Amino acid sequence: MNAKTRQYILGLIALGVGGYYVYRKDYLEAALYLLAGLSFIANTLVSEPRLVSYKKALTIITWILIITTGLVFLYVIQFKYL
Repeated sequence: MNAKTRQYILGLIALGVGGYYVYRKDYLEAALYLLAGLSFIANTLVSEPRLVSYKKALTIITWILIITTGLVFLYVIQFKYL
């Protein structure tokens, strides 16, 4: 299994866990996992050869998703578990 496939699988697993938290109506945790899954998938899409013309836009989207995921993670830690 190559690295790209692993990142897609990790992204799909995170999206699945996010879907589970939506089902449990825990929307804060769901947002965290859904953003993390989208970050993994967007990060992998940047390295796809067929999407080279969209590389700059995909990189910007990826960084926005990563930073947002980090902020949501800090929010979850601060207000849910402390």
